[in-house]
Amino acid sequence: MRVLGIDPGLAATGYGLLDVNGRREALAEAGCIRPAAGDLAERLCEIHRSVAEVLTEWRPDVLVIEEVYSKYRHPRTAILMAHARGVICMAAGSVPVPLVHYAASEVRRAITGNGRASSRQVREMVCRRLAITSASHDDHMYDALALALCHAGRLREITRR
Repeated sequence: MRVLGIDPGLAATGYGLLDVNGRREALAEAGCIRPAAGDLAERLCEIHRSVAEVLTEWRPDVLVIEEVYSKYRHPRTAILMAHARGVICMAAGSVPVPLVHYAASEVRRAITGNGRASSRQVREMVCRRLAITSASHDDHMYDALALALCHAGRLREITRR
């Protein structure tokens, strides 16, 4: 099964694609979409176009995306993230590819054992589990890979039952 994780954001949208075969996960592709600075509509169009390209080129079996969350002091951040998330969901619907949502704390708990783990801890565990070196310090890409790893683990739990 091919699992695509996407960590949505307006400045940077990370993506990570895993090939999952039983208990083995292999990194197929990963990166970060960085729309040019511009107005909201231009950024959203670039995110949509880029995600659609990834979906068309790699043909994942499922797309895993982070749920929207908001800190009480920063509701605007959640609203902006929801815009990016919306165009990603729209790209998934146009392919179509099934969409699965996980809360950030659930992903962090699945990857590190701690739902409040730092981005650095998530990056280290993702690198360890996929046997890759942390050449990039792009947390968005590692968060996307963590989403894909979380879903791969959930798939294994389902098949064991």
